Amino acid sequence: MPSSPKLFNARPSLFTRRSTPLIVFTSLAIGLTGFLFGLSTILFPGLRLSGRTCLTNLPPKTVKIAWDVVGNSIVNGEVKRHKVMGFVGIQTGFRSAGRRRALRNTWMPSDPEGLRRLEESTGLAIRFIIGKTKDEAKMAELRREIAEYDDFILLDLEEEYSKLPYKTLAFFKAAYALYDSEFYVKADDDIYLRPDRLSLLLAKERSHSQTYLGCLKKGPVFTDPKLKWYEPLADLLGKEYFLHAYGPIYALSADVVTSLVALKNNSFRMFSNEDVTIGAWMLAMNVNHENLHTLCEPECSPYSIAVWDIPKCSGLCNPEKRMLELHNLESCSKTPTLPSDEE
Repeated sequence: MPSSPKLFNARPSLFTRRSTPLIVFTSLAIGLTGFLFGLSTILFPGLRLSGRTCLTNLPPKTVKIAWDVVGNSIVNGEVKRHKVMGFVGIQTGFRSAGRRRALRNTWMPSDPEGLRRLEESTGLAIRFIIGKTKDEAKMAELRREIAEYDDFILLDLEEEYSKLPYKTLAFFKAAYALYDSEFYVKADDDIYLRPDRLSLLLAKERSHSQTYLGCLKKGPVFTDPKLKWYEPLADLLGKEYFLHAYGPIYALSADVVTSLVALKNNSFRMFSNEDVTIGAWMLAMNVNHENLHTLCEPECSPYSIAVWDIPKCSGLCNPEKRMLELHNLESCSKTPTLPSDEE
């Protein structure tokens, strides 16, 4: 995992090797000064971005985000955010290398050029989102995967299931700092996605600038500590959850994320479950809830955007196998973006 921008050291030419020591040392001094100046422009208090640098206006690829849990994580200063129509952050973990491999073998491009072409055709930038671990062996494996694919945003907080609400907030703030996007999409690494149809959904004209879209639900609040979705703060919620989006995929418009970014991180109430936490924040804001069942279909259809095994699993059951099975179905991967008039 790179912790500072890479340096591009060109080999000295024959002419340079024959130059006087004074010219050589002068050139090195100028180069070092330029590097220090460039480095100073990207290191900000609260949020530091570092990763693979380039000399073009290409979007950032793998970068590391240092996130201040107490601060507000806003970048202070002028930073050129990459303009896209939608940014999709695929939440993943250290035990999910097989899932990432399945995604790269199906609906997600497996190389930077493929990601660039997808962005040009759909307006969507897609990256994996992952935290850190104290396990050096796992970190080494991640560094090797980054070196091969270069399609991550790295968050500087521990990757733990119990910290998913914190990771989600860190994701939205990091994505906002890097991308000037109309929508920010949170997606899990165990769903089958049609990016072309997601692009059309996000591009729709909307009268409300603050939008929270997903497959919406209500349900009982779990008060049994033995259950996976146990909520320690159940007394604040009553017997039934308010309307909120299923966790595998949902999106927030730019105005909503802008409001989240403006608040200090320690001002947010964190519930046990990430989807409930986001839903609670949306209740405190003047957002329009947009309910879309095309984001939670159990089978591929001419209209499906996200497919997962609802209600059996919160994603695809056995995703590494099911992802490939779905992709091999013509109804999943070969149907047009928009259904024909005959369907």
